[in-house]
Amino acid sequence: MKILITGGTGFIGSALTRSLVSRGYAVSVLSRNPDSVAKLCGSGVHALGSLAELNPEESYQVIINLAGAPILDARWSARRKRLIRDSRICLTEQLVACITHMAVKPALLISGSAIGYYGDQGDTVLTEQSTYDEDFSAQLCRDWEQMAQQAEQFGVRVCLIRTGLVIADGGGLLQRMLPPFRLGLGGRLGNGQQWMSWIHRDDWIAIAQTMIDNASMQGAYNATAPNPVSNSEFTQTLAHCLKRPALVPIPARFLKIVLGEMSELVLGSQRVMPERLLAQGFSFRYPTLSGALNEALGIAQPVGV
Repeated sequence: MKILITGGTGFIGSALTRSLVSRGYAVSVLSRNPDSVAKLCGSGVHALGSLAELNPEESYQVIINLAGAPILDARWSARRKRLIRDSRICLTEQLVACITHMAVKPALLISGSAIGYYGDQGDTVLTEQSTYDEDFSAQLCRDWEQMAQQAEQFGVRVCLIRTGLVIADGGGLLQRMLPPFRLGLGGRLGNGQQWMSWIHRDDWIAIAQTMIDNASMQGAYNATAPNPVSNSEFTQTLAHCLKRPALVPIPARFLKIVLGEMSELVLGSQRVMPERLLAQGFSFRYPTLSGALNEALGIAQPVGV
């Protein structure tokens, strides 16, 4: 089976690519830095620098669309917000246009999204059927998903993967949090009552693999572990794993001053449940936060935990 991945050198994409190659798939990766593909994804991966390099006669059974500028790397100026949107929505539009010209259409498009789709909804338990908010991240995810779903008109099965906070070694949320926590300077954000819906990267990869294997899966799926936690519980659990205190909270007012509109990502509350995955019978390898953090931190757990 041949698979095309956009954004395949990212924190999720590079691990996904290595997993797929290990299973015997022929993988091509689209990257703004094609020279980095072999180092990050493996020497057997074909690198593409742009969608213009795609040959319409080339057939891919699966396309996985993960491309997008990092959402937390810089304050959300008008220019930065435009870059974030264009890197997702415009590229997805171009990808769908490429599909229209393919002699053989892919059977499946897995397209990225995020639980930001729901916006800040406090203690409300959110499933794939829940309503959405109107803030920037919610509108971004909604437009991104709608663009990907355009591929359905060509007979392509589309799965939308609404990703929570991803936990794994070497990047993502954990890499940002570890330096102060290792020094004992970590603590809750704001009042700490906001819900954090997270997932271990290995489970995310397993979800994508399940979508490839199971032709009945279609539409939006929440890629989050079945046990969301409050920010206070998250920070206390991380501190416990590191055997450090978590005594230095960061006031919400300070975060709003420093991060501006982007503070909604760390102060907003999304209590998300993977209802459709659970109904599908998906089994999470890391259903609890302590198990996920211990694996990512390389901490051995007692037998049976």
